[in-house]
Amino acid sequence: MDAPDNFRQLLLAAIPRLRRYARSLVFDGERADDLVQSTLERALTRWQQFDQGRDLLLWLLSIAHNAHHDQLRREARLSVLEPQRLEQELDRHAGAAEPDLGLRLDLLAALRLLTPELRSPLLLVVVEQLSYAETAQVLGIPPGTVMSRISRARQLLRRHLGDGTPPARSHLRRVI
Repeated sequence: MDAPDNFRQLLLAAIPRLRRYARSLVFDGERADDLVQSTLERALTRWQQFDQGRDLLLWLLSIAHNAHHDQLRREARLSVLEPQRLEQELDRHAGAAEPDLGLRLDLLAALRLLTPELRSPLLLVVVEQLSYAETAQVLGIPPGTVMSRISRARQLLRRHLGDGTPPARSHLRRVI
């Protein structure tokens, strides 16, 4: 049985935020699009499992999070190396007229240093502006763990970026 039209419309409306989260998880537009597509396919095939009392975006972010971790596990079995990744980013953006290109690349490099366990809750709270409780629900961990991981992630980012202040929500969202 196909998903109802109203469910499909809600999915379409959630794509921009889902895509933004996917891009911040994988740092690559094509891989992010693949993650979004995988998430939407899973949601459409399991639409009957969606609890109408739950926020659809939180459900989709949970699916994306799990799909991303499935992909990481698959990649961990492979020996794939990405040499010169930062240089490729610099070359790709060399002609772009982005005012904060250096900051963006520094932040992306710093975010890549975070483990997925630290990066995911930070991105959900700072970029997607979910509450700690919503983030805990998406990741399937206690809210206290969310707070602890975000605190550790911010400390590591401050250390790497050499700045004593935590990244602001609006500034981090603009940069990513």
